[in-house]
Amino acid sequence: METKPRRTRKSPDDRRAEIAATARAIALEEGLDAVTQRAVAGRASMASALVAHYVESMDALVADTFSEIVAEEIGEVRELVAAEPSATAGLVVLIDAALDPQRQDVTSLWVQAWSLGRHNAALAAAVRLRMDEWLSIIRDAITAGAEAGALRCDDVDGTALHLLAMIDGLNAHELVHWGAGAAQGSITKRAAEGLLGLAPGALEAAADGASARA
Repeated sequence: METKPRRTRKSPDDRRAEIAATARAIALEEGLDAVTQRAVAGRASMASALVAHYVESMDALVADTFSEIVAEEIGEVRELVAAEPSATAGLVVLIDAALDPQRQDVTSLWVQAWSLGRHNAALAAAVRLRMDEWLSIIRDAITAGAEAGALRCDDVDGTALHLLAMIDGLNAHELVHWGAGAAQGSITKRAAEGLLGLAPGALEAAADGASARA
C-alpha cells in the first residue's frame, strides 16, 4: 500500500518569513501595489486565509516590505561611503550610489511609496523614517567634509535636503527615461560643488580618483 508523504507543519515564524520573502519578491518584480493578499497567497501556494492569519494587515505588510528593502540599500550606501579615504570621495560615492541605474527597482518602490503612502499610514511612516536615514547619510558626509576643512557649509541640514531632493527628482525622471540619464551624476556634483564652496570640477576629480583606486 502506497503511503502519502507526511506534510511538515511550518512554525508561525517560518510562515511569517515565507510571507515576507514572497511579498519582497512581488514588490521588486511588480511593485508595491501588486503586494495583495491574493498575490502573496498564490505565489506562496497557501490559502488567502492563512496569509490573513499571519499578517496584521496588508497595509502593514506593504510598509514592512518597503522598509526592509530600503534599509538594505541604506546599509550598503553607508558602507560604501565609510570605505572612502576622504570626505569628498565619500560624497562622490554617495551621489553615484544614489543615482546608480542598477538601483532602479528600489527607486520605483520609493516613487510608489510616496504615492501609496497618502492612503497607507504605516507606509507613510516607513517612508518618513527611511528618508530621514538617507538625509542623515548626506548630512554626515557634509559634516565630515566641513570638519576636515575640505568644504564649507553654513546650513548642513538645508544643503543635505537640497541634495536629497535633487537625487529623488532625477531618479524619478530616469524611471521614464526623461532627460539625459548619464548626466545625472555630473548635474548633482556640480550643484553640490556650488552649495559646498568647492571649486568647479572638484567632485568630478575626486570621482576620477575613486575610479583609479578601484
